Amino acid sequence: MIKPILTALLVCALPLSVQADDDDDDNRFGLAGILSAKNKEDLEPIQLSAGMPLTSAPWVLKSGTYYEFEIQGDGSQELALVGPEFFRAIWVDEIVVEGLEIRPLGLDSVEFDEAGEMEIGFVAIKPGSYYLKVPGSTGETQRLEITIE
Repeated sequence: MIKPILTALLVCALPLSVQADDDDDDNRFGLAGILSAKNKEDLEPIQLSAGMPLTSAPWVLKSGTYYEFEIQGDGSQELALVGPEFFRAIWVDEIVVEGLEIRPLGLDSVEFDEAGEMEIGFVAIKPGSYYLKVPGSTGETQRLEITIE
């Protein structure tokens, strides 16, 4: 009685192990899933400086990819970045300021009162067109266009 049950269990398990061995997909994530190093990309830093462009080009992101970028403020003026729609279309993993890691539930904007640097790590989630901009500005260079595909 036990032998037929063991045989049945082995037969059921066999296709799963064969299928796992035959999966030669090059896009496999590591043990950390989408947070794996294979799924991470660095973006051009954002420069917060009075009258200077934020970046040299728009960002085109891929949904499901982990990104990191730095925001560098030179202290020339108190400047902020707003983009609530963008921050709701991503999952913010962490914000690092002077070695301190912050893991927020959400984000609406960031502000630099003096010179400094922060790094934000996130996963792009919801496809669409978004922006980050200096509030109250009207110039195109003070706005970063972002597309999540």
